[in-house]
Amino acid sequence: MGWRSVIVSKPARLSVKNRQLLLEQGEGDSVTLPLEDLCVLVLDTPQTVVTGALLSEFAAHAIAVITCDASHHPNGTLLPYLPHSRTMRVMHKQLALSLPQKKRAWRSLVQQKLRNQGQCLSRFRPGAGDFLFKQAGMVRSGDPDNRESAGARYYFAELFGARFTRDEDRWVNSALNYGYAILRAAIARALVTHGFLPAFGLHHRSQLNAFNLADDLIEPLRPFVDAWVRGNVLKDPGALQKSDKAALVQLLYFDVQMKSGAMNILAAIEHMVESLGRYCDHARISELDWPAFRLDG
Repeated sequence: MGWRSVIVSKPARLSVKNRQLLLEQGEGDSVTLPLEDLCVLVLDTPQTVVTGALLSEFAAHAIAVITCDASHHPNGTLLPYLPHSRTMRVMHKQLALSLPQKKRAWRSLVQQKLRNQGQCLSRFRPGAGDFLFKQAGMVRSGDPDNRESAGARYYFAELFGARFTRDEDRWVNSALNYGYAILRAAIARALVTHGFLPAFGLHHRSQLNAFNLADDLIEPLRPFVDAWVRGNVLKDPGALQKSDKAALVQLLYFDVQMKSGAMNILAAIEHMVESLGRYCDHARISELDWPAFRLDG
């Protein structure tokens, strides 16, 4: 698996040379990168030419390619076509999960999301996270009481102010959406490479969404993006800058706490997906492993 993320923000031509990515920008300005080192590539300009041979190599190396729209917001992802050696077995196990098993897994995800939101909030407003920690302990299977939604209303108001809404056109929301999109693509990449069908979620089940399962697994990871945005909100320049986007992509290498120890988010996503595979095999909630904030982080 690769470890390097690249953002292409200037006009460029991308091709393959000696089994490496060749990136050419202007006359004589070029760089090569080993394909096996790449995990995520963001095409943040419409003035990019990518050869068919390179697209094939991206798929072969399980590199998630993210495209952006005219407003420079992520709007698409190229993923490999089910390269896992036991794809059918994993698919059958995934589709065989019963509704109670899905509900228990969703409860676990919501609980960890609320805990992480509490940790995030406590970093900026000591004591403010207590409500979220309490909510986490009250989540029932499937979250029928909608503790996640209640927690979100409280959380965003405390983190960004009582007047904050997620549909405003402002720097905070642009940064949140960009960071979430990067995480979503990385999760979708991991799901596909491990043989899962990302359209079939545990809780999310929109017929118009090809990444329902990714939208389930992203939940406990969102607060890491939120923490970065809150920590940089005073620098708000009005529009999301290239430096902001680069920093949000670099969050993939932010250290989090997993059961087996500290690791970066990119590695943690692999552990999350692997733990879901074990849960599909044994239906033991203890198999699931979600990221938490490091106490010394």
